[in-house]
Amino acid sequence: MDGGQVARFTLYGRAWCHLCEDMRAELEPIAHRFGASVEWIDIDEDPLLEARYDERVPVLMLDGVELCHFRLDAKAVHAALAARRP
Repeated sequence: MDGGQVARFTLYGRAWCHLCEDMRAELEPIAHRFGASVEWIDIDEDPLLEARYDERVPVLMLDGVELCHFRLDAKAVHAALAARRP
Protein backbone atom coordinates (compact mmCIF):
# COMPACT_ATOMS: atom_id res chain seq x y z
CA MET A 1 0.00 0.00 0.00
CA ASP A 2 1.04 3.54 -0.63
CA GLY A 3 1.79 5.01 2.77
CA GLY A 4 1.31 8.53 1.38
CA GLN A 5 -2.42 8.15 0.82
CA VAL A 6 -4.95 8.88 3.54
CA ALA A 7 -6.58 5.70 4.82
CA ARG A 8 -10.22 5.48 3.83
CA PHE A 9 -12.56 3.10 5.57
CA THR A 10 -15.79 2.07 3.89
CA LEU A 11 -18.54 0.98 6.25
CA TYR A 12 -21.47 -0.83 4.63
CA GLY A 13 -24.62 -0.90 6.71
CA ARG A 14 -28.26 -0.01 7.11
CA ALA A 15 -29.86 3.05 8.67
CA TRP A 16 -31.95 0.98 11.08
CA CYS A 17 -29.15 -1.41 12.14
CA HIS A 18 -27.98 -1.04 15.75
CA LEU A 19 -24.84 -3.11 15.07
CA CYS A 20 -23.99 -0.69 12.26
CA GLU A 21 -24.40 2.27 14.60
CA ASP A 22 -22.23 0.55 17.21
CA MET A 23 -19.43 -0.18 14.73
CA ARG A 24 -19.49 3.35 13.39
CA ALA A 25 -19.30 4.80 16.90
CA GLU A 26 -16.33 2.57 17.79
CA LEU A 27 -14.54 3.16 14.47
CA GLU A 28 -14.75 6.95 14.28
CA PRO A 29 -12.35 7.70 17.18
CA ILE A 30 -9.77 5.24 15.77
CA ALA A 31 -10.11 6.72 12.29
CA HIS A 32 -9.77 10.24 13.68
CA ARG A 33 -6.66 9.31 15.67
CA PHE A 34 -5.00 7.98 12.51
CA GLY A 35 -6.25 10.74 10.21
CA ALA A 36 -8.40 8.28 8.28
CA SER A 37 -11.77 8.97 6.73
CA VAL A 38 -14.92 6.87 7.09
CA GLU A 39 -17.37 6.58 4.21
CA TRP A 40 -20.79 5.31 5.26
CA ILE A 41 -22.77 3.45 2.59
CA ASP A 42 -26.38 2.41 3.18
CA ILE A 43 -26.75 -0.87 1.30
CA ASP A 44 -30.51 -0.42 1.05
CA GLU A 45 -29.92 2.38 -1.47
CA ASP A 46 -28.21 0.02 -3.95
CA PRO A 47 -29.78 -3.33 -4.96
CA LEU A 48 -26.37 -4.81 -5.84
CA LEU A 49 -24.91 -3.93 -2.43
CA GLU A 50 -28.05 -5.16 -0.69
CA ALA A 51 -27.74 -8.49 -2.50
CA ARG A 52 -24.04 -8.73 -1.71
CA TYR A 53 -24.08 -7.84 2.00
CA ASP A 54 -27.74 -8.22 3.09
CA GLU A 55 -27.68 -9.77 6.59
CA ARG A 56 -23.86 -9.53 7.01
CA VAL A 57 -23.88 -5.81 7.85
CA PRO A 58 -22.10 -3.96 9.13
CA VAL A 59 -19.10 -4.75 6.93
CA LEU A 60 -15.92 -2.70 7.32
CA MET A 61 -13.44 -2.37 4.47
CA LEU A 62 -10.10 -0.60 4.16
CA ASP A 63 -8.61 -0.13 0.71
CA GLY A 64 -11.06 -2.70 -0.66
CA VAL A 65 -10.15 -5.39 1.88
CA GLU A 66 -12.75 -6.61 4.36
CA LEU A 67 -11.52 -6.20 7.93
CA CYS A 68 -14.55 -7.38 9.87
CA HIS A 69 -18.33 -7.67 9.96
CA PHE A 70 -21.02 -7.62 12.67
CA ARG A 71 -18.61 -6.28 15.35
CA LEU A 72 -15.55 -4.05 15.14
CA ASP A 73 -12.30 -6.02 15.28
CA ALA A 74 -10.04 -3.30 16.68
CA LYS A 75 -6.95 -5.49 16.35
CA ALA A 76 -7.60 -6.03 12.63
CA VAL A 77 -8.23 -2.29 12.15
CA HIS A 78 -5.00 -1.31 13.92
CA ALA A 79 -3.02 -3.98 12.04
CA ALA A 80 -4.37 -2.78 8.69
CA LEU A 81 -3.52 0.82 9.52
CA ALA A 82 -0.01 -0.17 10.66
CA ALA A 83 0.51 -2.10 7.41
CA ARG A 84 -0.15 1.07 5.43
CA ARG A 85 2.71 2.96 7.08
CA PRO A 86 5.90 3.33 5.04
